[in-house]
Amino acid sequence: MADNRNISIRNKRATFDYEILDTYTAGIVLSGTEIKSLRQGKASLVDCYCYFHRHELFVRGMNISEYHWGTYNNHIPKRDRKLLLQHRELVKLERALQDKGLTIVGIKLFINERGLAKLQIGLARGRKSFDKREYLKEKDARREMDRHLKK
Repeated sequence: MADNRNISIRNKRATFDYEILDTYTAGIVLSGTEIKSLRQGKASLVDCYCYFHRHELFVRGMNISEYHWGTYNNHIPKRDRKLLLQHRELVKLERALQDKGLTIVGIKLFINERGLAKLQIGLARGRKSFDKREYLKEKDARREMDRHLKK
């Protein structure tokens, strides 16, 4: 079984497909078998995004696999889960979503030092295909410079 402090699940597509403008750390409302499965590292953030429903923030598309030892009480793997943020952060995000082209994506799922599951979310703007090529060029250049500096 994995150590709680080492659980860190990243959404690698998020930084490639989107330009992250601002980040927030939100708590997640989970059931018993969900947190057990998460502590084993059985989760995926591919294609996950956030939306507002009645001034509350939910995450859709986050997959937490069923717990192996769960019985009939096992959870639904791809259900929508409520995110917990402070009211002023929720208001700020809801106003920001009024702008065209902005969305909220899940960046990183982790368990903090107190043992609570957290989701790092980012207010993001989608990249065009030429932006993605430019991003890859910059990333390669940074990697090349780091490689030469280490020598």
